[in-house]
Amino acid sequence: MRQVLRSEWLKITTLRSSYITLVVSLAAMVGVSSIVCVADVSSYHKLGLFGAAAYRLTFDPAFSGVSGVFLAQLGIGVLGVLTMTSEYGSGMIRTSLAAVPQRLHLLGAKVIIYVAISTVIGLIGSFVSFFVGQSILDGAGLGTTLSAPGVLRVVIGGGLYLAVLGLLGVGIGATVRRTAGGVAALFGLLLVLPAIAAALPSPWGPDISKYLPNQAGSSLLHLEPFNRLTSSLSPWVGFAVFSAYAVAALVLGSILLVRRDA
Repeated sequence: MRQVLRSEWLKITTLRSSYITLVVSLAAMVGVSSIVCVADVSSYHKLGLFGAAAYRLTFDPAFSGVSGVFLAQLGIGVLGVLTMTSEYGSGMIRTSLAAVPQRLHLLGAKVIIYVAISTVIGLIGSFVSFFVGQSILDGAGLGTTLSAPGVLRVVIGGGLYLAVLGLLGVGIGATVRRTAGGVAALFGLLLVLPAIAAALPSPWGPDISKYLPNQAGSSLLHLEPFNRLTSSLSPWVGFAVFSAYAVAALVLGSILLVRRDA
């Protein structure tokens, strides 16, 4: 297994496109979070005395500091899909399976390597975004610190969110085996289904939305009072639901990888 892990590490780290995608995802996470914080400060300064007081009651500075994760997830998710589908597209999957006949070992190595990479990128991006964002929010007295209740969980949650998203991408790639179909399925889960659920009448829309991957996973990125205010799942319950989607995709991909021809 050590040799399989090494080979999968080389596959990812020797491709220029992997570096570009990861760097762009990291930059997007920091950049979008900063823009959101600037917009929050601008909105706050436009409010009157009573409006500013009400704004503070519902404002979630921790989430604003890591909100760029929702753009970074696109790059992390697509690269996760490509971790599997690129080998099918080039035909190199036959060579990989000839070298590693134990197909689940091959898939397991891909999962371990890519989840480790996405976790590191997510944590770096989350902490950098948070500190840059809070430096902007502090100008209006809206900032918070890592020592505040729940804030460290939110910041670490950014890395965990992207780790699970990477796992989901690999699972979808193993299931679909085609890049276009895998990316479409991923975007459908993250972007299209929430839009459809939002169009449903109450209470169906809100009740369904909180169990969809994006919203369930994002509950980890909010402070607890915000989740109660929006009737979202509690942070760790939502993260468990999000993780269940990723595990289900990976289990299905594992079954199909073993049963289907390359």
